[in-house]
Parts: sequence; structure tokens; C-alpha cells
Amino acid sequence: MITHETEVLVAGLGPVGATAALSLARQGIAVTAIEPLANSATDLRASTYHAPTLEILDDLGATEALFSHGLKAPIYQYRDRQTGEVFSFDMTEIADHTRFPYRIQCEQHRVTANIVSQLQLQPSATVLPGQRVLFVEQDAQGVTAYVENANTVERWRARYLVAADGASSVVRKVLGLQFPGFTYDEKFVCLTTEYPIEEAFENLSLVNYISDPKEWMVVLKVPGLWRILVPAPVGLSDEQLVSEEYKNGVFSRILGRPVDQDHDIITKHRTIYRAHQRVCERFAVGRIMLVGDSAHLNSPMGGFGMNSGIHDAVNASEKLVKVLRHGADSEQQLALYERQRQTITRNFVQAQTIENTRLMRDGWANARAERSEALTKLMNDREARRAYLLKQSMFTSLEQAAAIT
Repeated sequence: MITHETEVLVAGLGPVGATAALSLARQGIAVTAIEPLANSATDLRASTYHAPTLEILDDLGATEALFSHGLKAPIYQYRDRQTGEVFSFDMTEIADHTRFPYRIQCEQHRVTANIVSQLQLQPSATVLPGQRVLFVEQDAQGVTAYVENANTVERWRARYLVAADGASSVVRKVLGLQFPGFTYDEKFVCLTTEYPIEEAFENLSLVNYISDPKEWMVVLKVPGLWRILVPAPVGLSDEQLVSEEYKNGVFSRILGRPVDQDHDIITKHRTIYRAHQRVCERFAVGRIMLVGDSAHLNSPMGGFGMNSGIHDAVNASEKLVKVLRHGADSEQQLALYERQRQTITRNFVQAQTIENTRLMRDGWANARAERSEALTKLMNDREARRAYLLKQSMFTSLEQAAAIT
């Protein structure tokens, strides 16, 4: 069996794995990135990039796609369709804290391709699409990964391995790690359309969390498309959930008028998926570090999943550079990575996405007056509103992680 060598092997080239690999390669680390897909997946995935993530990618020279194709969204809104209340939060209030006081809405595959293209320019980087990790083992000196390509299985020997191979991570499974948590009972349906939904609302922002006692939804804009996320009614089959009848019902309620004709509202995507809240029991084992979805999954409420994964990737890369180039103690650095990122994942990412989802599912229906009062109070308190914006944009969680020693 052929054996290759590298300093760091990265399993998975989604936005998280690609960021980890690029961060390492720009520091001169010999990094090899392996990805089962030949090209970036173009299905509907994460599309919100928060300000600290924009700073990270900009520092890596990987924001061309974001700024050329993405939509700047400085304002996001909570809306009650029944009362007409609108609560708008403006990220420009924290412009003194960041050079990017907004979110950017952009398709994940564009951004991933941009990061990978920058990675391929690095002389110390090797990118291997169409290959997948089958098995890993490690010893005191390094990690051995068995990698399948179109023709054979080859062996890669690395000093460290970064597992960014997603929710069904082979690396996590080989390590025998538990992935405790839960899956929300309901399914979710994502619909996209070019129809100008903004015409049915007054001053609709690009990112909106809309609710009333009967239904909640997330309505956000990506380049050329409105993207609608709704919880699926219990009892409907997948076939019913992607039917014209169901689609027309969703858009009838959004637009406030009957949508009966098949071609009245044309959708580009109709996707069904489940949402999870899970955190791996370990983020680092020996010389292997888990990042992104291989380490944690969460509800899409707030757009924290991919962003927190990119934050994992940069944190892990910083630790490996200290070890490989500055002689830092390997065990201490990997343990610090685990403390910082697992703590923040549990205390912020998981806690906040669970709370955001609960408020969308239950808050308006069961405690609408209290919810409205709380948001009104927040809107009228400048310091509290600023703290909220820093928290929701994920600056607070990064600062808290950095403080963990």
C-alpha cells in the first residue's frame, strides 16, 4: 500500500474544513485536504455569514465571492403577522467593534469554492477531491488515515488530523465517540423563489423571523432568491410537503392572498430536512481534532452552525501552528482547543439556538405579550441592545472562548 506524508490531514472540504486547511497553509504548514465530492455541493445549506466570520475569511483572502455575490444585511427583524409589530435590529450600531457591521447572505457553495481556490494557490497545500477517509488510527507520533480514491486505497501519515467530515463523520465514528443530544420532532421545509416577496410587506429586511400564534417561519434573501423555512405540520408525508398544494398554502399565508395556480409562485427548491441539537463528548482525542458538524449540530435559528464551525477551524489551526512552528506542548494546546470550543458550543451555540427556536415555536403563541414587552424594552435600552447585537453576531462567544485558559 502506498504511504504519503503530510503535517496535517484535513478530512472534509466544506467551508469549515477549507478554512482550517487555508489557515494552516498560509502559515507554511504542509496540509493535505481530502473531500469525497468532486465539487462543492450546491444544495441549500447555511447562507448567513456573521461579522467575525467575515473578518476571519477576509484575513485569509477568501471573501471575493461574499462581496461580489453576497447581499449585505445590516438589519434583521422579528415580525408578528397578527399584530403587525416589527422589531428591527441594526448591526451598524456596533460599527466601532467590527469593520463589517452586517451579515452577508450568500450561497455556501460559492464561498466554499472561493476558499478552496485560495487554498490551491498555497505552495504547502494539497487538495484531493473525490477521495474519502475510510479509517484512522493514531500513535504517539502521528495519525494514519486510510483513504479511498477511484482506483485504490492509500495510506496517509500525518502528525495531526482535523476532522471536518460533517454530521456523519467517519472519524468521529472510528474514534467511538458519543454524539448525544436530540432531534426536533418536526421536519422543516425550505422553499426558494424569485417572486418579489418584499412587495407584500412594508420595509421587509433581508433577514426576518416571522411568527404568530399559528405559524412561524424564517424569511431571508440570498442572491436572486427568497428562502423560506417553515416547520412541517405533523402527519403530512414528504410527498405532501413538496406538493403544489402545500407550497401554495405557505405562500398564501405569507402574501395574504390566495395562491391557487400552479405557476403563480414558482419555486426553485423544495427541500425537507431535520434539525438537531447535538454535541460530541470530545473535540480532541490524541492528535485528532473535531471541528464543525463533526463535533456539533444545532438548529438553524440565528445562523450559528456554519459560523461556529469556522470559528472552530481557526481556533484549531492556531493551536496546531503553535505546536508545529513554535514548539508549544501538543497535549496542552489540543486540550485548550477542546475546553474553549466545547465550552462555547455548549454554553452559547447550543443554548442560544435552543432558545431562539423555542421563542419562534412557542414564544409568540404562548407568551406573546411578554415577548413583545421584552423586545420593546430591549429596543429602548441602548446598552442592552448593543450587548444583544454583540451576542447575536457571535463576538461575545469568541471573546468568552479566548478568555478560557
